[in-house]
Amino acid sequence: MKLVVNGQEMEFNAGVSALDVLEKLPKELKKSALVARLNGKLISLMEPLTEDGELEILTFDDPDGRWTLRHTASHVLAQAVKALRPEAKLAIGPAIDNGFYYDFDVDEPFTPEFLKDVEKEMARIIKKNSKLERFELPRNEALEFMKDEPYKVELINDLPEGSVISFYKQEGFTDLCAGPHLPSTGRIKAFKLMSIAGAYWRGNEKNKMLQRIYGTAFTSREELDAYVQRLEEAKKRDHRKLGRQLDLFDIFEEGPGFPFFFPKGMVLRNELENYWREIHRKAGYEEIKTPMILSRKLWEQSGHWDHYQENMYTTKIDDEDFAIKPMNCPGGILVYKRRMWSYRDLPIRSGELGLVHRHELSGALHGLMRVRCFTQDDAHIFMTPEQIRDEIKGVYRLIDEVYSSFGFKYHVELSTRPENSIGTDEMWEQATEGLQGALDDLGVEYVVNEGDGAFYGPKIDFHLEDSIGRTWQCGTIQLDMNLPERFDLTYTGADGEKHRPVMIHRVVFGSIERFIGILTEHFAGAFPLWLSPVQAKIMTITDRADEAALKIQKTLEDAGIRTEIDLRNEKIGFKIREAQMMKIPYMLVLGDKEAAEGTVAVRVRGKGDAGTMAVDDLLARMQEEIRTHAL
Repeated sequence: MKLVVNGQEMEFNAGVSALDVLEKLPKELKKSALVARLNGKLISLMEPLTEDGELEILTFDDPDGRWTLRHTASHVLAQAVKALRPEAKLAIGPAIDNGFYYDFDVDEPFTPEFLKDVEKEMARIIKKNSKLERFELPRNEALEFMKDEPYKVELINDLPEGSVISFYKQEGFTDLCAGPHLPSTGRIKAFKLMSIAGAYWRGNEKNKMLQRIYGTAFTSREELDAYVQRLEEAKKRDHRKLGRQLDLFDIFEEGPGFPFFFPKGMVLRNELENYWREIHRKAGYEEIKTPMILSRKLWEQSGHWDHYQENMYTTKIDDEDFAIKPMNCPGGILVYKRRMWSYRDLPIRSGELGLVHRHELSGALHGLMRVRCFTQDDAHIFMTPEQIRDEIKGVYRLIDEVYSSFGFKYHVELSTRPENSIGTDEMWEQATEGLQGALDDLGVEYVVNEGDGAFYGPKIDFHLEDSIGRTWQCGTIQLDMNLPERFDLTYTGADGEKHRPVMIHRVVFGSIERFIGILTEHFAGAFPLWLSPVQAKIMTITDRADEAALKIQKTLEDAGIRTEIDLRNEKIGFKIREAQMMKIPYMLVLGDKEAAEGTVAVRVRGKGDAGTMAVDDLLARMQEEIRTHAL
């Protein structure tokens, strides 16, 4: 049997396993191997190899390697819980981003103290280094084998006829599972149980509430400790906490999922919107505004009524059905349709900061990150087929400029046609080639997500990486040949005939609200000077400096600097600590000497004492920092 193993051609007898193959590979790889991929299919290291092809040995550095380690950890978790609470019924236990979970049906809810006992039992199981063995059963035997586990019985019954029903066992514990898994439990070198939560069976609120235990696992204690430290840092940066602390925004019980922005939050929001308008004006976009409520007929024509209705808020006006817009696209299309266009007019680029509403389940709501109303920074571009690549490249460059200005790294994903799509094969092929061709022209590295596009077209998604390594999906470019067809959009070509334009949907921030949440956590509330709601705070040491402080405040405000002043009869150390808590970029201190000389003692957030400066010099420094959007 011929195999190409991690790029090296080798020969083996049929029936060897990847574990056997590892005997001929470097010891470091043998030690770190977790799972394998044969001709693109993920397999366990123990599985016999029966065909020629390419064999990849995967470690924790590969997403499938991480998934396998954490999936096995979830089985160890289930075994531990069953050892301590034999009456617990097993539901599901998948690997997820950054960890794993397992759902249990128990009469008494789990407690934090119980988690400590579970961790001890898991450590015992891992130390024993039990082998994981796979076996299969016919459907009737599988149902009999799992008769005491009702959730597993339901899962087996839901499998299509002819499905392989497989199990994995370790040290007397067996679970229904497709695999693959680690060769033994001892390969889980570091783990931690993180939290307990309630979860409806299969995510349906009509089903029973189960107990979910979340955990994570790594191949070293150092990696685990670093991850836990990042989580602690994330807690400090939680935008919900900082939004209240800095008096920016909040969500009240009177409006779940509907954010409130306070005066300082509005300054931040308005600066972002002003920046958005500035860069779009330079890029040749014109701003429009479309209504928030539009008729059912429009949403039927766009396809949203059939494909998205469960997420839409609806109402009746004059006995007719209307919907609050969940998207801005149909309104933008009506703006295009208001007149006849020539090919000479194209491309038409129109942008809108449009408030949309989408019904989200209460359990999915999370601060500004997942809300029920938000402002999409939408833009729609209508163009000829020949303009597709250039327009997509222009959008890409604009998005790159924005993310770079905030200090974000990002990666790009191309999502292709999903199952529930609308439109012809020819449309989808041309649209996908347009996106892919533009990325190739730009030399951009990207990942292809097969079947993850929108129902009306393929898309490019931008995933930001923040200052502590988390990723957020924000910007998107979606190429659409379906809605122009549905709405009979046309332009007059050079031949005098009517032609169908191609449409781009795109956002940069994604949603103003969510982007503010991401920025708040990215900067830990310490926004760059140009975004900071309060850019400078003037604090006096004695009341003799009050008059000079008020003059300086007027000078700064007249120059457009957002300023606060603190003339209270408090110790200057107390005033400075308060300003630091509010993350003010510039703290200006005035005593008798500064008042007499017309100077200020400057403290810069994160850097400390910057010395004494003349007010004009300070103002020039701040204005340059604002002009360049310095980070």
